Amino acid sequence: MSNTAMPSPFADFRAIVGSMPGPDQCAIDAVRERDGQLTKPAGALGRLENLVEWLAGWQAKTPPTVQKPLVAVFAANHGVAAKGVSAYPSDVTKQMVANFAAGGAAINQLCKMHDIGLRVFELALEMPTPDISEQDAFTEQECAATMAFGMESIAGGTDLLCLGEMGIGNTTVAAAIYHALYGGEAADWVGRGTGIDDEGLERKRAVVSQIVERLDGEKDPLEILRRAGGREIAAMAGAILAARVQRIPVIVDGFIATSAAAIVHAMGPGAIDHCLIAHASAEAGHAAVVKRLDKRPVVDLDMRLGEGSGAALAAVILKSAVGLHTGMATFAEAGVSGPADE
Repeated sequence: MSNTAMPSPFADFRAIVGSMPGPDQCAIDAVRERDGQLTKPAGALGRLENLVEWLAGWQAKTPPTVQKPLVAVFAANHGVAAKGVSAYPSDVTKQMVANFAAGGAAINQLCKMHDIGLRVFELALEMPTPDISEQDAFTEQECAATMAFGMESIAGGTDLLCLGEMGIGNTTVAAAIYHALYGGEAADWVGRGTGIDDEGLERKRAVVSQIVERLDGEKDPLEILRRAGGREIAAMAGAILAARVQRIPVIVDGFIATSAAAIVHAMGPGAIDHCLIAHASAEAGHAAVVKRLDKRPVVDLDMRLGEGSGAALAAVILKSAVGLHTGMATFAEAGVSGPADE
């Protein structure tokens, strides 16, 4: 009988991070060349110009496109919600998934108004992950399988992936991930989530401290995900990895979705270069995380809804940026004099 050790279920994900494609410099250069010919002063569209370059580089094509954007919302339940860390009961997760299906949620309106695709993925809502203040969320096999499920979420095809989530209790899970990754105190990462009162906030901080104490200094990001994560966060981490391989740019929504990006970033700092942070969440701790990830949110509207709502709004901005780049006339086409030679 062979004594050869079986490979870890996480081995394939670690290998992806070690062999990721980078941005296409030729596509970036082509965007810059055209931008210099458009009927406007150089740099007049500010960050919109940079966003078009970013899209082109990661899509590896010129001009880039936002013709088939997709919001993927991952929904999951969490055993830790029983510790009173949310203002809402866990039943709300399933009820909100039904609301998504009926077209009644905020994300439905944004997607309908701006011609953005929407897919909602239910992740065993009737079987919450265990209470992570007392035991691990997954076995390694379960966590890897959930990440693989997330990788398959883009199988229908998209040119811009927007990640969102739904799950009562998941701000606690995300805060625990940040606390485990970055240290500090639980209070640095714990906010009010769905609107808990002062007593609930203290209870939530205590639970997050308990979760991280149980991890006993664990720093391997995939082990932190396995032991303290949630199904929706694992699935989003998988989607981020798959999108990189397939050259699909990603917009990450808010506080919870960013925790999936933080896990991937901890696997390799360049691993989320193909990702944008959609918005500066009003949830406590998000600004500090975004800074650690060396990102700049696309919008800052004091939002904290989730559902991919901030990502959808950011997608509208990217769509506009591409439309400006492709639709504007050049100086030559418009018969407008270009900048005077110095």
